[in-house]
Amino acid sequence: MKIVWGNPEEVTLFPYIMDGLAAKGKPCQKNTLIVLLSRLINKGFLSAKKIGRRNEYTTLVSETEYQTAQTKNFLDKIYEGNASGLVSNLILGDLLADEEYEELKKLLEKGNGQQ
Repeated sequence: MKIVWGNPEEVTLFPYIMDGLAAKGKPCQKNTLIVLLSRLINKGFLSAKKIGRRNEYTTLVSETEYQTAQTKNFLDKIYEGNASGLVSNLILGDLLADEEYEELKKLLEKGNGQQ
Protein backbone atom coordinates (compact mmCIF):
# COMPACT_ATOMS: atom_id res chain seq x y z
CA MET A 1 0.00 0.00 0.00
CA LYS A 2 2.83 2.43 0.78
CA ILE A 3 4.05 2.16 -2.80
CA VAL A 4 0.60 3.03 -4.14
CA TRP A 5 0.23 5.96 -1.70
CA GLY A 6 3.72 7.14 -2.63
CA ASN A 7 2.95 7.27 -6.34
CA PRO A 8 2.52 10.90 -7.44
CA GLU A 9 0.10 9.75 -10.15
CA GLU A 10 -3.59 9.28 -9.38
CA VAL A 11 -3.49 5.68 -10.56
CA THR A 12 -0.81 3.04 -10.14
CA LEU A 13 0.09 0.35 -12.64
CA PHE A 14 1.18 -3.18 -11.74
CA PRO A 15 4.79 -2.76 -13.01
CA TYR A 16 5.20 0.33 -10.80
CA ILE A 17 4.28 -1.76 -7.75
CA MET A 18 6.58 -4.64 -8.78
CA ASP A 19 9.48 -2.24 -9.36
CA GLY A 20 8.76 -0.43 -6.08
CA LEU A 21 8.88 -3.67 -4.11
CA ALA A 22 12.14 -4.68 -5.79
CA ALA A 23 13.66 -1.27 -5.06
CA LYS A 24 12.78 -1.69 -1.37
CA GLY A 25 14.51 -5.07 -1.34
CA LYS A 26 11.19 -6.92 -1.18
CA PRO A 27 10.77 -8.48 -4.62
CA CYS A 28 7.90 -10.90 -5.05
CA GLN A 29 6.46 -13.16 -7.70
CA LYS A 30 3.82 -11.77 -10.04
CA ASN A 31 1.14 -14.21 -8.81
CA THR A 32 1.88 -13.38 -5.17
CA LEU A 33 1.35 -9.68 -5.85
CA ILE A 34 -1.85 -10.39 -7.80
CA VAL A 35 -3.25 -12.28 -4.79
CA LEU A 36 -2.20 -9.52 -2.39
CA LEU A 37 -3.77 -6.80 -4.54
CA SER A 38 -6.97 -8.86 -4.90
CA ARG A 39 -7.23 -9.13 -1.11
CA LEU A 40 -6.75 -5.38 -0.71
CA ILE A 41 -9.50 -4.82 -3.31
CA ASN A 42 -11.85 -7.26 -1.55
CA LYS A 43 -11.26 -5.50 1.77
CA GLY A 44 -12.11 -2.13 0.20
CA PHE A 45 -8.65 -0.57 0.44
CA LEU A 46 -7.95 -0.47 -3.31
CA SER A 47 -9.95 -0.36 -6.51
CA ALA A 48 -8.85 -1.73 -9.86
CA LYS A 49 -9.95 -0.60 -13.30
CA LYS A 50 -9.12 -2.79 -16.29
CA ILE A 51 -7.61 -0.78 -19.13
CA GLY A 52 -6.85 -3.07 -22.03
CA ARG A 53 -4.78 -5.91 -20.64
CA ARG A 54 -3.68 -4.17 -17.46
CA ASN A 55 -5.19 -2.87 -14.25
CA GLU A 56 -4.97 0.63 -12.86
CA TYR A 57 -5.03 0.64 -9.05
CA THR A 58 -6.38 3.50 -6.96
CA THR A 59 -6.41 3.80 -3.18
CA LEU A 60 -9.83 4.08 -1.57
CA VAL A 61 -8.58 4.93 1.93
CA SER A 62 -5.87 7.16 3.34
CA GLU A 63 -2.75 5.73 4.91
CA THR A 64 -4.04 6.71 8.37
CA GLU A 65 -7.40 4.98 7.77
CA TYR A 66 -5.58 1.85 6.57
CA GLN A 67 -3.25 1.83 9.58
CA THR A 68 -6.20 2.26 11.95
CA ALA A 69 -8.09 -0.62 10.33
CA GLN A 70 -5.02 -2.88 10.42
CA THR A 71 -4.30 -1.97 14.05
CA LYS A 72 -7.89 -2.76 15.04
CA ASN A 73 -7.71 -6.07 13.19
CA PHE A 74 -4.42 -6.95 14.94
CA LEU A 75 -5.81 -5.88 18.32
CA ASP A 76 -8.94 -7.99 17.85
CA LYS A 77 -7.06 -11.08 16.64
CA ILE A 78 -4.13 -11.08 19.05
CA TYR A 79 -5.44 -9.27 22.12
CA GLU A 80 -9.20 -9.90 21.80
CA GLY A 81 -9.71 -6.14 21.51
CA ASN A 82 -7.82 -5.40 24.74
CA ALA A 83 -5.63 -2.37 24.01
CA SER A 84 -4.13 -2.38 27.49
CA GLY A 85 -2.72 -5.86 26.80
CA LEU A 86 -0.93 -4.52 23.74
CA VAL A 87 0.44 -1.48 25.58
CA SER A 88 1.50 -3.66 28.51
CA ASN A 89 3.43 -5.99 26.20
CA LEU A 90 5.11 -3.05 24.49
CA ILE A 91 6.27 -1.63 27.82
CA LEU A 92 7.01 -4.78 29.83
CA GLY A 93 8.54 -6.56 26.84
CA ASP A 94 11.03 -3.70 26.50
CA LEU A 95 9.89 -3.18 22.91
CA LEU A 96 9.89 0.61 23.00
CA ALA A 97 12.84 2.95 22.64
CA ASP A 98 13.04 5.60 25.37
CA GLU A 99 11.71 8.26 22.99
CA GLU A 100 8.77 6.04 22.01
CA TYR A 101 7.97 5.36 25.66
CA GLU A 102 7.94 9.09 26.44
CA GLU A 103 5.76 9.79 23.40
CA LEU A 104 3.31 7.07 24.42
CA LYS A 105 3.25 8.41 27.97
CA LYS A 106 2.42 11.91 26.69
CA LEU A 107 -0.34 10.54 24.44
CA LEU A 108 -1.89 8.64 27.33
CA GLU A 109 -1.72 11.68 29.62
CA LYS A 110 -3.22 13.89 26.91
CA GLY A 111 -6.03 11.37 26.41
CA ASN A 112 -6.80 11.32 30.14
CA GLY A 113 -7.02 15.11 30.21
CA GLN A 114 -9.69 15.11 27.50
CA GLN A 115 -12.11 12.89 29.40
